[in-house]
Amino acid sequence: RLAAGTTRFCAGIVSTARHVSIELKMADYSNKLYQQLEQETGVKTGYVKTGSISLAQTQDRLISLRRIASSLNVMGIPCEIITPKQVAQLHPLINIHDLVGAMYVPEDALVSSANVSLALATAASRNGVQIHERTSVSHVTVQKGRVTGVETDRGQIQCQYFVNCAGQWAYELGHSGEELINIPLHACEHFYLLTHPLKEPLANNLPTIVDPDGRIYIRNWQGGILSGGFEKNPKPLFTEGRNQLEIHNLQEDWDHFEPLLSALLRRMPDLEALQIMQLVNCPESFTPDMRCIMGESPTVRGYFVLAGMNSAGISYGGGAGKYLAEWMVNGYPSENVWPLDLKRFGTLQSSRTFLRHRVMEVMPLMCDLKVPRWDFQTGRQLRTSPLYDRLDAQGARWMEKHGFERVKYFVPPGKDLLDLDQSKTFYKPDWFDIVGSEVKCCKEAVCVIDMSSFTKFEISSTGDQALESLQYLFSNDLDVPVGHVVHTGMLNEKGGYENDCSIARLSKRSFFMISPTDQQVHCWAWLKNRLPNDSNLTMEDVTWKYTALNLIGPRAVDVLSELSYAPMTPEHFPSLFCKEMSVGYANGIRVMSITHTGEPGFMLYIPIEYALHVYNEVMNMGQKYGIRNAGYYALRSLRIEKFFAFWGQDLDAFTTPMECGREFQVKLEKGMEFVGQEALLEQKQNGVYKRFTMFILEDHDADRDLWPWWGEPIFRNGHYVGKTTSSAYSYTLERHVCLGFVHHFDEKTGEQLVVTTDFINQGEYEIDIAGQRFQAKAKLYPFSSLFTHRRRKDEVELSGCQGE
Repeated sequence: RLAAGTTRFCAGIVSTARHVSIELKMADYSNKLYQQLEQETGVKTGYVKTGSISLAQTQDRLISLRRIASSLNVMGIPCEIITPKQVAQLHPLINIHDLVGAMYVPEDALVSSANVSLALATAASRNGVQIHERTSVSHVTVQKGRVTGVETDRGQIQCQYFVNCAGQWAYELGHSGEELINIPLHACEHFYLLTHPLKEPLANNLPTIVDPDGRIYIRNWQGGILSGGFEKNPKPLFTEGRNQLEIHNLQEDWDHFEPLLSALLRRMPDLEALQIMQLVNCPESFTPDMRCIMGESPTVRGYFVLAGMNSAGISYGGGAGKYLAEWMVNGYPSENVWPLDLKRFGTLQSSRTFLRHRVMEVMPLMCDLKVPRWDFQTGRQLRTSPLYDRLDAQGARWMEKHGFERVKYFVPPGKDLLDLDQSKTFYKPDWFDIVGSEVKCCKEAVCVIDMSSFTKFEISSTGDQALESLQYLFSNDLDVPVGHVVHTGMLNEKGGYENDCSIARLSKRSFFMISPTDQQVHCWAWLKNRLPNDSNLTMEDVTWKYTALNLIGPRAVDVLSELSYAPMTPEHFPSLFCKEMSVGYANGIRVMSITHTGEPGFMLYIPIEYALHVYNEVMNMGQKYGIRNAGYYALRSLRIEKFFAFWGQDLDAFTTPMECGREFQVKLEKGMEFVGQEALLEQKQNGVYKRFTMFILEDHDADRDLWPWWGEPIFRNGHYVGKTTSSAYSYTLERHVCLGFVHHFDEKTGEQLVVTTDFINQGEYEIDIAGQRFQAKAKLYPFSSLFTHRRRKDEVELSGCQGE
């Protein structure tokens, strides 16, 4: 029945204080929607604007709240950082002795979640929607990869679209059809208690309290309180039980709730004498990365999912419904929802054991302090390169992306390893010098980075089908001589990047495509749905077949020349070139003159069985050239100082090549038809409304000041113009570099205007890091001239790099 699942037990707190921008927008939309629902439908929703106060017991927590406050303020959501004394004025029952500050969001609200569901259902019914309660779905029928109907215990319903909103049962429902749909979520028990009214019943509009350091939340409930939280040792539930019509209150477990109860009594000491009415224990589903799941299945057209709300269902409900409806009607939502897209997961994240272990980590993380660059600890070592053990033994520190282990940096011998694992900070991290020396080696000698996690597809045909299809689906010209590599976007109809990749032409009729790691499912689905259904055209995912080594640095050419007995100089092996060669004893190595960083060097795509041999040969031969291992943190620093945009970080489905200075990667002048062409021609004629810009922080002290991360507001002449999308410390410029998009808003009307080069160049910029603004210099091109000047000065110190 409607509202009989988790909704019935939901705490009903509508909170906009979110770290992820798209979640913040969803919560803001929900809040505004619920505000007007009662008026529109006549159904009481219990909406009360109470405001919320998030407490900070530590300076780090306060920094985290300041970062959120910066985002809320520029989005027009009132929000302020307040003192402990102000907390006491707003909520007299709160113990403020251990607080250093708090964040107050006056527009946050409370609702009755069951009534909100009822109001939405009432409005839907009036608009012709049929609702069948107490009807069980056995499976979804699929033909030729499309949804055709739903089998229920009351007969079949024919449909073109199906939305799986089955909450904790979404996983099972996804597995019940003829075509498996993997929806990675898992339920845990979630506890909160209800009390009888206080002697002096609590005021209806008292602010909700969130105490993340105490792991609890507190709201008023019928004159008493409702308080729950996210314990450190959650209890996962198995979600079998499709036949249950609704969720039942699970068993009380006071021993388990005790730490949360203690935190509550510390925060509100006057509750000691209060009578507890009930301890509610209800299931709540969590996802592997703490973000909800929405979007179309990669394998079945018309099968949509909206589930895994991580205990924020009422906050996200309205906004999530809006974006999903747009997605179904228009083919895409009105905002970039990639952080929530079902296709960010592969099938490997759907193992029951993986999910059970991961949600036990995710649930406590709801309250843990999320500092930059933290990594999940569970469900690791799932996908590893053949070099994993070899690199691990040399001090590799790992992070995970799309289930793949990737190296962050290498801890040099003699460094305290434990120390570095604790480097969780908003300030200068412990790995600063280590990454600095890796970057220096990339610039002066040669480094090896294992980049095996890249998504790799081979597309080939018996005739010209491959070339013709790819020419239409990609924005750059792929009809290049065999052996050439092309950087290109895979655009949507609006000209936005669905993928940003490199494609090598291996022969007249076969292409090798390299995409970002997390594109494996999304890109496959996008191409599969758009490539012609032709038996002469084949596409194969060869990600696992090749280990990829990135050889970066001026001496990479020497190492490879000696190993392959072939001249590798620019005359013989020009930039963006690809050739199959032997390296050491191994044959069939695809070598490309490209490093994804703007530095000289080569990518080696090695058949997996030769990986260890080639790596050992490269390292042995490289000794005399000062070779060393490096990781992705060095790569990030190099690519950001060279103003390289990355998909999923800087580029998304709402960013076009025109907006990020990549017009040269588009075949507009060639008169060839391709997806997104019309939108780009229009932009070329009319100008763009945002522009990808590089910012060098001027008055920022990397040793003492908070570091930029991403998502920081950008101000031009004191006005908000956009947000940063990525940032890194540039060891060459000895400054922080942020990349981000600048918009031009009319100061009177707020309307978007065209962003010109003059508009960018003539502004005074500041980047807001947790409420503190730093001056920044805006650039539309990288500092290449500055680099060559520095490089000459440093060449004298080249010998120093080899000894490290």
